[in-house]
Formats: sequence, structure tokens, C-alpha cells
Amino acid sequence: MKLGLHYWNFATPADPAAIAPTLAETATLADEAGIASFTVMDHYFQMENSAPADEPMLEAYTTLGYVAALTRRMTLGVLVTGVMYRHPGLLAKIVSSLDVLSGGRARLGIGASWYEREQRGLGVPVVPVPERFERLEETLRICLQMWSDDNGSFAGRHYQLAETLNSPQPLSRPHPPIMVGGGGEKKTLRLVARYADACNLFGSGPDDVAHKLDVLRRHCADEGRDYDAIAKTVLVMRPVLADVGAWVAEVEAYGKLGVTEVQTMPDRHPVEFTRQVVDEVLPRLTELG
Repeated sequence: MKLGLHYWNFATPADPAAIAPTLAETATLADEAGIASFTVMDHYFQMENSAPADEPMLEAYTTLGYVAALTRRMTLGVLVTGVMYRHPGLLAKIVSSLDVLSGGRARLGIGASWYEREQRGLGVPVVPVPERFERLEETLRICLQMWSDDNGSFAGRHYQLAETLNSPQPLSRPHPPIMVGGGGEKKTLRLVARYADACNLFGSGPDDVAHKLDVLRRHCADEGRDYDAIAKTVLVMRPVLADVGAWVAEVEAYGKLGVTEVQTMPDRHPVEFTRQVVDEVLPRLTELG
């Protein structure tokens, strides 16, 4: 079982001048200790269901570029990129750049945007949910085309590209892994089956995750896709350090469902959190195999 660190909060410590050194120390510690992936959110305002909207928040891909220069092994990605925040052709180029600069460690995590306050606040178009999913599918197709030998045009309902030239191409082969995040049963998991290398589900409990994976399996059958070829990942909502034993037991249950990576989120100073996770949790995950 692989462990990922989801760095969602830039407000601890409170001094903005401490954001960069704290991020650097956390990422370096995680990388050297063997944490498998490092992710950040694609938000510009903090999520109101977690903390005040005016808490510090950094742009995701700028942050990952900084982390890439400090680390050597961890996979780097956004959990997950909001489809409305970047033109698809530019997103493919951004992820390609991260992949080249990190030595082939980028992963494209993507999903349908949802946080309307920040979109309206910053002038990002707010479109109906069905259109967001149409744009998500076109974005996936555009990224795959830009990461191929096809430099031709793309003509979709929402996006038209005269040419899909992308140089340099990513170092990852055949392309940076694509992870579609979310558990929507009719649209999101269908897009996983059709386009993605990995899914990311909310860890709301083994029974719920098992149900979502059953839905994904059915979509794979409909799409003629090998279900086992898709990596299953889970963002575990249970605080890991509150009860390490209970957390590990939940993760073990996910592993029995075929999940191969889980992510955890700091609930205290990120350096302190990461150090405790490295000391108390990583050895337990190693025992799971």
C-alpha cells in the first residue's frame, strides 16, 4: 500500500513568510522517508467547509514546480485540477512542463470544478454541471492527443484547437498518468473507465468505496476496458494520528478491495504531522504489503 501526503492547508504556521520553508521541509522529509506521492488542491480560496475562505492558498502548479525542485522520488499532482480553471491545451502543456522538470514524476489529477465562490470571485466562468462534464471529457481527449504523435487540430463542442503541438513531450511514457477524481456514478466513474489510469475516491468507509468500485467495474465492462488496469486510490477522511490502529484497519480494508494508494491530510503543523506519520504509520503500511 502506497501512502500519499495531501497538502491542503497553507495557514500553519500563520506567518506567510513561513509558507515556503514549511512546505520545503515537509516535502523533503516526505520524499526522503518514502512517501509515494505529494498532492495539493486546485483552489484559490480556502474551502469554506474546512476553514475560512480567506486563509492563505497557493496556486497548485506553481507550488508543485517548487516541490519538484526539492524532491527526487515522489509522484507530484493536483488532487484534483478543476476543469474550468485552465484551457485544456494550456493544462496539457503545464503538466508536461512539470513532468519534464521533475524527471517524469507528474500525474494529472482532474475533475469537474465545483467551488462557485472562488470562480465567481475571480471571474472564472460558471457553467451548468452537465456542461462541466462535457468540458472534462473534451479536456481528457485534448490532453491525450497532445501527449501523442498527433499534432493536428481538435474540434469539440466547447474547445477548438488549430494544432496540438506540444514540445517537449513529457518524459513519462506513454504519458503522465491520468487520475480522475470523484465518485459520481453516472458520469465521473464512466470517464475513469473510458480515459483514466487511476481513480480517486473519498474514503468515506470500505462499504461505500466497495460500492463505487463495483460501479466502476460495470462501466469498464461497458467500455471494453480492463478494470484491473486502473489504479484505485482513496483520500482517507479519518484523521490518521487520532487513532493509528483504526486508520490502518480501515486502509487494510481498502487494500482488500484492490486499493493500492491512500492519501492522508495534515491536521496540525505539517512538519510535525509528516514526521509522526513517517514514524508511526509508514511501518504499519509496510506490514500490510
